[in-house]
Amino acid sequence: MSTPDEIRADIERTRGELGSDVDALADKVSPSSIAHRQSEKVKGRFQDVRESVMGAAQSARSSASGSASGATGQAKDVAQKGVEKAKGNPLAVGLIAFGAGWLVSSLLPTTEKEEELAGELKDKAAPLVDEVKEQAKDVGSQLGDVAKEHAQDLKGTAQDAAQAVKGEAQGAASDVKDNAQGAADDVRSS
Repeated sequence: MSTPDEIRADIERTRGELGSDVDALADKVSPSSIAHRQSEKVKGRFQDVRESVMGAAQSARSSASGSASGATGQAKDVAQKGVEKAKGNPLAVGLIAFGAGWLVSSLLPTTEKEEELAGELKDKAAPLVDEVKEQAKDVGSQLGDVAKEHAQDLKGTAQDAAQAVKGEAQGAASDVKDNAQGAADDVRSS
């Protein structure tokens, strides 16, 4: 049979695990987390586009340097300057790629599949959100009960301590009174 302390420890451990699970689930379905994951995907795609753009600029520079004519020499210089500027400012390349991707994505209509998946996700998430809310309320209620119990224990301990201090003070006052009375009697008798 378990002791009350072991049961309390088991309850606290279970609460901790439940809290971690609820936090993980809430993080998984929170709109900000979903948006963050999607933005990471978009960043990855733009990184690929940026690398393609940088590769195309490098390729243009290489082909320009292979030609012997004066016009090709000028193209080489322009390509070289473009690559140097892009290398000197990769943020600009990234922003241009981001803007181009955003523009393309805004021009493309959402597909039926995307709308269907979004609807399914919303439908599937609704019960989970309700369940998480209910579990959070239950945990809050349980924590409130535990807090009330500990407050009652603390109140009882404080009252016991106050009674003990009061008893000690009364005993000490009685001792002082007795000693003072004895001293007064000694003074009178001498």
